[in-house]
Amino acid sequence: MTSETSETSPTRDSSPSSPSFAAALATGASLVLDGGMSNQLGSAGHDLSDALWSARLLVEQPEAIVDAHLAYFRAGADVAITSSYQATFEGFAKRGIGRERAAELLALSVELAREAARRADAERPLWVAASVGPYGAMLADGSEYRGRYGLSVDELERFHRPRVEVLAAAGPDVLALETVPDADEAEALLRAVRGLGVPVWLSYSVAGERTRAGQPLAEAFALAADADEVVAVGVNCCVPEDVEGAVELAARATGKPVVVYPNSGEVWNADARAWRGSSTFSAGQVTGWRDAGARIVGGCCRVGPAAITSIARTLNPA
Repeated sequence: MTSETSETSPTRDSSPSSPSFAAALATGASLVLDGGMSNQLGSAGHDLSDALWSARLLVEQPEAIVDAHLAYFRAGADVAITSSYQATFEGFAKRGIGRERAAELLALSVELAREAARRADAERPLWVAASVGPYGAMLADGSEYRGRYGLSVDELERFHRPRVEVLAAAGPDVLALETVPDADEAEALLRAVRGLGVPVWLSYSVAGERTRAGQPLAEAFALAADADEVVAVGVNCCVPEDVEGAVELAARATGKPVVVYPNSGEVWNADARAWRGSSTFSAGQVTGWRDAGARIVGGCCRVGPAAITSIARTLNPA
């Protein structure tokens, strides 16, 4: 990445004295991500049975998003991932929200996470990762767990570029290209973020040692090896059991720090619109992930503040 993005940036960091996200990674420190935004909002009583998912609250109840971020910062998270995963110009347009207002809502997602960092009043640096979900998240039909949308890399790049430009301009510390199911979409995203001057991480949704679209993970990770913007690669929204092997593949394929934030291990039943099974996520697994090379660790769906506290204590014992 360029020297401009690797140095301290008062406009992006939670305080003028905080190191940049990339600089913090360069120290070799372990960083703690937050957990699932949707489950935290759901536990607070918010109905997310909507195509916009948590992004609906950007319009209707932004203060609820601040509260969710704050719960994770207070639980020990160093990094908050914004509520923009399912926020797209196309998705908002279906609700009659024009492009100008949609751009304001995308930027608002970053501002709300910043506000939570201020309210946390923590003695440690806190960072904001702007979530960039896959094309399938906008479709709201489970496509983000399959990939292969029938679109070319060029078409996917044209879809993603306007949104990442708005999010980058809002001043996050890092862009989280997350839950990516397909190496073709990863290629499109890496093109879309080129030249924006903001570091990114690239995180695949996986099944075993393959992307959800079926490509070998080693090949998928290798796309990011020479991308200067990419400061970390890894996996998210997968079962915990798939993490350790993915960490080793990511580190070997790219030589970059590895980010992991799996689900609880429960399984989503789309017909019943409910989670089934039991959690297999434990703080004990975190030690293995760290030893395998993971440097940024958190949780995704169904991983709440209590689990994040356990991760923080495991990675950074007092």
